[in-house]
Amino acid sequence: MALAILFSAATVFAADINAGTAISDSTKTKKVKPEKVQYTCTMHPEVLSDKPGKCPKCGMALVKKTDAKKKTASDKMKM
Repeated sequence: MALAILFSAATVFAADINAGTAISDSTKTKKVKPEKVQYTCTMHPEVLSDKPGKCPKCGMALVKKTDAKKKTASDKMKM
């Protein structure tokens, strides 16, 4: 009887170990989409482009568009 209990316990623990492995494997395959980068003119914010270049209105270089909500540590220090 003790042997049956020991065998049952070993089976239960082996099943838990495999279940944990399956969960960790599935999280590894999850891919994160990179953020879409847009470029804009500092003088004409309505001008948007998927790649760097020059503004069609004034010829200035387009810069990466940043969200107003996302402020970096250096932006906070300037205030």
